[in-house]
Amino acid sequence: MLAYQSSGARHLPCLVLLHGFLGTGDDWAPLLPRLSQHFYCVAIDLPGHGGSAEQLLPEPGFNETVSLLLQTLDHLEINRFHLLGYSLGGRIALHVAQAAPQRLLSLHLESCHPGLLTTAEKQQRAYNDAQWASRLAQLPIQQFLALWYQQPVFAELSDAAREALIQRRSRHAANGLLSMYRATSLAWQQDLHRVPAMLTCPVHYYYGQQDHKFAVLANNWHSKVAMNCHAIMAAGHNSHQANPQLFLAALLTALGISAEVKP
Repeated sequence: MLAYQSSGARHLPCLVLLHGFLGTGDDWAPLLPRLSQHFYCVAIDLPGHGGSAEQLLPEPGFNETVSLLLQTLDHLEINRFHLLGYSLGGRIALHVAQAAPQRLLSLHLESCHPGLLTTAEKQQRAYNDAQWASRLAQLPIQQFLALWYQQPVFAELSDAAREALIQRRSRHAANGLLSMYRATSLAWQQDLHRVPAMLTCPVHYYYGQQDHKFAVLANNWHSKVAMNCHAIMAAGHNSHQANPQLFLAALLTALGISAEVKP
């Protein structure tokens, strides 16, 4: 089983939340007071993170992660659920949707990649991920994080926000993170672009307007597969952290809950 925290009444529809790389279930805390009014929220710590830090994975580890996640939900006697995943958590959510589509009430993906399409792209990603894995294995965690959050995808972060993330994430154990990072490299991931077309439930994709890479990805993907896209203003890669009010309004509306959009 994976570690989790829950909020909301058990009789409500279930919403499962999956954080990104370096995160924990706590990352969703700002959204939970409102979400738990309407849903039984289960925020899971992915392998190698938080309370699941000792859960190590084979390479690749997507199937093992999906199995652990579904076992956890089975233990909680949750059969059907809404599923929200951010970044790495979104990629795991796509694998869950592929493995157990009948269990999903809806699928919500935030800033996640559906998979690389060419051998050259996968080879380049494998090389890049090997470089990052080497840094994670050799450097003190704070030094690794300082380098990690200098990547272009995090360019919108202020110096203060970047430093706050470094301090918050430095509590992780590097060996667990390293296992998850290697096991879920985008170089290992199969092409999941067609997964939304295979589902009978609603599919929604969220991206920050300041995140040019994933804005382009979302619109290209949307042009080929029927799904709902939501651009979150004044936000970059992590839109639920950068602009939680607007992200929450978009999410609740997508979930069928009336929500007032606030600037």
